[in-house]
Formats: sequence, structure tokens, C-alpha cells
Amino acid sequence: MSDHDSARECLLSQEEVQGREHGISDPETRRKEVRFEYQSFDEGGMEEDPLEASRENASGTRENVGGRSLFRGNHDILEKRASIKRLEFKRSEFKRSRTYRRSLQYIDDTPDSQIDDDFGTFSPQTVGKLVSGSGKAKEREDSKEEEKEGELGVSQGKSRRRYRSRSLSQSSTDSYSTSSYTGSSSEEDEISPREKNQRNSKGSGDFCVKNISQAAFGRREIEIAEQEMPGIVALRKRATDDKPLKGAKIVGCTHINAQTAVLIETLVELGASVRWSACNIFSTQNEVAAALAEADHPIFAWRGESEEDFWWCIDKCLNAENWQPNMILDDGGDATHLMLKKYPAMFKMIKGICEESVTGVHRLYQLSKAGKLTVPAMNVNDSVTKTMFDNLYSCRESIIDSLKRATDVMFGGKQVVVCGYGEVGKGCCQALKGLGCTVYVTEIDPVCALQACMDGFRVMKLSEVIRQVDILVTATGNKNVVTREHMDKMKNGAIVCNMGHSNTEIDVNSLRTPDLTWEKVRSQVDHVLWPDGKRIILLAEGRLVNLSCSSVPSFIVSITSCTQALALIELFNAPAGRYKSDVYLLPKKMDEYVASLHLPTFDAHLTELSDEQAKYMGLNKAGPFKPNYYRY
Repeated sequence: MSDHDSARECLLSQEEVQGREHGISDPETRRKEVRFEYQSFDEGGMEEDPLEASRENASGTRENVGGRSLFRGNHDILEKRASIKRLEFKRSEFKRSRTYRRSLQYIDDTPDSQIDDDFGTFSPQTVGKLVSGSGKAKEREDSKEEEKEGELGVSQGKSRRRYRSRSLSQSSTDSYSTSSYTGSSSEEDEISPREKNQRNSKGSGDFCVKNISQAAFGRREIEIAEQEMPGIVALRKRATDDKPLKGAKIVGCTHINAQTAVLIETLVELGASVRWSACNIFSTQNEVAAALAEADHPIFAWRGESEEDFWWCIDKCLNAENWQPNMILDDGGDATHLMLKKYPAMFKMIKGICEESVTGVHRLYQLSKAGKLTVPAMNVNDSVTKTMFDNLYSCRESIIDSLKRATDVMFGGKQVVVCGYGEVGKGCCQALKGLGCTVYVTEIDPVCALQACMDGFRVMKLSEVIRQVDILVTATGNKNVVTREHMDKMKNGAIVCNMGHSNTEIDVNSLRTPDLTWEKVRSQVDHVLWPDGKRIILLAEGRLVNLSCSSVPSFIVSITSCTQALALIELFNAPAGRYKSDVYLLPKKMDEYVASLHLPTFDAHLTELSDEQAKYMGLNKAGPFKPNYYRY
């Protein structure tokens, strides 16, 4: 017998012995079984032990019985053993990777001995069930488990898994606030800025902001805003040498963001001394306020003020040591209201008031009618540049941005009701209709209602559509436009927000009752839950949603800022007797000048009238080109 034949017989006898041990008499069947087990293990199964598989695969193939069969068998043995070693290494690496992934998935610590058992039950379905429940539901389940374990005296043996929902994480909260830097720690957030003793680099402490250390980030935001505000920057360059506001001491109460900061610094460049507070408790960009404070401007504002903080900040601006205000720049009439009520003698020394909101203008007209307005006031809100560009074009863009950032809602196919069809309402309706919404309008004015009908919108009463709408937007400047009765009838998941200045349009106080539950979802987003499980999504607690949940285009704010600056210059430098104690509109010539400052951005070239054409039309070649009663 040759050496090859003896080796072949030896291999066959080994296969027969192994086959008898496993109840298999046919060696060929045994080889097929071994091949199946090896393949299943190679595909990721963990039931077979790799060392046992290596012993079972010790024989080579029988397909060829020639002279190369022994070499082929030994080669297969070595190759399979090498494969087993690689698989053992992969298995150890796989266990370590599972341990790493487990540490990311679990909040509590699970013993390593339970990793394999726990990991086998992990699936997307189980994650969905655990994450989808509300925080309170999970707390109730945990408390029930703890009570059960307490009764039994021992643990159930399985570690509880606690998953953190993304919607409740701090990163989610920060990312859905405005485009501002959010770098303060939770410990700092718990301390009111009024209790902090902060100083800027010049040693001054005449300010109250969230965190003065954020000034560098705020300065970058201001620089970015300047790039998109050509009009106010051009006005600053043209009037810096003349200092038309030299001697002016301006109390400002407006939104404090990067765009307003450009206006504030422009007024200072023109010679004014300023003290500033916020007109909205949710619209302040903390880092911008810090940057202004670092530049030695007295700023009293931070995001998330309480009502008490709000009035305290305005009072700090009005009542300052060795500083007597003589001008007011207001947005909503709050500074005017507080000064008139608390400091009437100071109010009589004011040379002029500039008001830019519907609510504030309404208050001024009420004061004028009652004979309590003792100083001239400029109605900036009803100027052409403010009404058309800020109210219409700005709101047309910012309503979509704020709703998207706050709720991630898809607009196509949604039913929306917009209360009020003024310039703000027109802008909101155009934007929502353009994205595929079915838009309804509520109006009290027949002229505005007819405009809405001609623009293709259905004009209805709020009570007629409240049950079917998905989104409700108020833009009236009135009070109690949306009441508790309306919100009781709204569908589950409906979104409620306000685009008007005042927070009185939605009766939010009627929702603060024991039968309703409030859940804070993210910054400026609250779920209000009814006893039957229905919930509505309330944005910014009924305050101005576009400046609370997002921001407005810097270019539009440039137009408004120019209008405000020119109104202040006009009132401050007007000779005695030009303006009486009444409310005035901005002269048409100033509107045209503001518009001309922004035309170079679009490379626009105006046509000039010839002398003959100007004479024929009865106009001055330099303007104004429209009478005061003209409606653009």
C-alpha cells in the first residue's frame, strides 16, 4: 500500500469515528453537516463554539481521491483554522462594540454579564415604544416597578432601561431657540441676572444682561447683520460728521437683537446717549445684549424675563442717576406708559416720541384724544416704508421660518385661519397660500375683507372654521381675538400663534387653569393638554412668534431703522412750534429718502423727470412724488 493510500485510509477512519460519535454513519453526510455549521457560524450565528467547529472540520474533502487529496485536505484544515481564529477575534471585537453601543443607549449602568441577554431583545420596535411615551408616563411606569420590587423585597433581575427622548434633550432645546449662541450653563440659568454683579472690560456695571462673557459672539452677530443693512449703515456714514442727535438722551424699548444693535450704535454715532430695554420678554438675543453692554451701552434685557423683570428693566432705563431722558423710541408703548404713570414730571420734559407698532400707536391716539399727550409723537408704524416693507414683506418670510423652526410642520394641505387682513395678515396669507395651505381670513373691516376675497381667500367668522383648522395665526393688534371657548373646540395638535405685537390677542391666561396641563417641549413651544387627551401647540405663550421663535430679515429691519432714526432726528431738531402735542405721520419726503438709501443694493437706477414733465405733473423734480393721502 502506498503512502498516499495509507493517509487516505487514516482520514476516512477518523471521519467514521467522528460520525459515530454524532450518530452519523456516512462520512459524506457528516462533511455536509460540518459545512452547514461552518457557514451558519460564518454568517454571524453565535450558537456553535468556534473551537468545536474547528475539531469537526479537521478532515479534508473527498471529491478527488488522486495524489493531491492529502495536500488538499491539509490545506483546507489550515485555511479553516485560520478562519476560525479570525472569527474568534471578530467575536471579541463585536462584544466590545456592543458594550460601547450599550453605553450610548442606556442612561443607567447595566452589569456587563447582562449585555448579551439584553442586546438580544433590543430592536427598533422596542426603542420606539420606550421613547414615544411622555416623560410623565415613563415616570409612572418606573414608580410602579419600584413599588412592585418593594413589595417583593427583591429586584426582578432585569435592569430598567431609560431612554432620553431627543425632543427633551438640551441640544434640541438650544437648537430651536433663535439663531443665537446658547452657551450658559444650567447653574447660571438658575440665577437671575438681577442678582449677578457683572462688569465689562471698562469696569462699568451700568447694565443687566444674562452673561457678559458672551459679548464676543454677539459682536459677530452684529457684524453679520450690518452686511445686510445697507440703508442704516449709509445713513450712519452720511450723518456722522454732523452729529444731528448731539445732546439727545434716548430711552429705547424695542426688540434687542443683532439688527436693533446696528440701530442703537448708529444713534450713538450720530451723537445720542441711550439707555435700552426690551419690549418682548422672549425676543432678546442674550449675546447681542452682552455685546452692547461690553461696548458701554446701558442695556437692561435678557431672554426669558418675568413680568416683574420686564417692568424693572424699563424703570432702570428711565430712572438713572445724573441722566434725564428727552426722547423715547418705543415699540408697543410700554416705556411711554410707564413714564407717564410713574414719572409724569419727566414725561413733560420729553421733546418727542417715536412709536413703531400698531399697539403703541393706538395707545398714543387714545392719550391724544383724552388730552393726556403733552408731547409730540411720530407715528412710524403707518409710514409707507414701515407699513409696506416691515409689516408685509418681513412677515411674509418670517411667519414660515418661525413655524418651521418651532414645530417642523409641513404646510402643504394644511388648513389655516389668519385673523386680520392688514399688512401683516396679507403677508402671512401670501406665504401660507404659496406653500399649499388652504387659508381662511377673519376680518371686521369690509374693505380689508373685500381685499381678501379678491386675493382668493375665504372670509369667515372664527367660530365657523375653528374646529377644522390646523394652524391659527392672529394679526389684529386687538385683545381676546382667540378665547378659551375657541381653543376648547380646536382639533388635537392644532398650532396657535400670534403675529401681532401685543400678547393680548390670544387669551393665554384662560389656559392657566387646574384642569389643563402645560408641557414645555422646546424653547418657546408649549403643549397644552386637555383632560380628554387633546393638546394644542402654543408658540411663545401668545407673544410675537417671528421674533420669539426665529428672526426677521436684516434688510427689512434696515428700512425700519432708517425710518426711526430720521423720525428721531426730525423731532429732536424741529424748531419750537412745528409740532404740537399730537400724533404725526412721517413726511412723505423722508419715506422716499429711506427707499433711495436701499436702491443701490439692487443696482436700481431711477428715471429723472424733465422740466417739462415736472411742470405738467405739478411736481418738484426732487420729490416728493406722491401726496400724503396716496396709498401705495
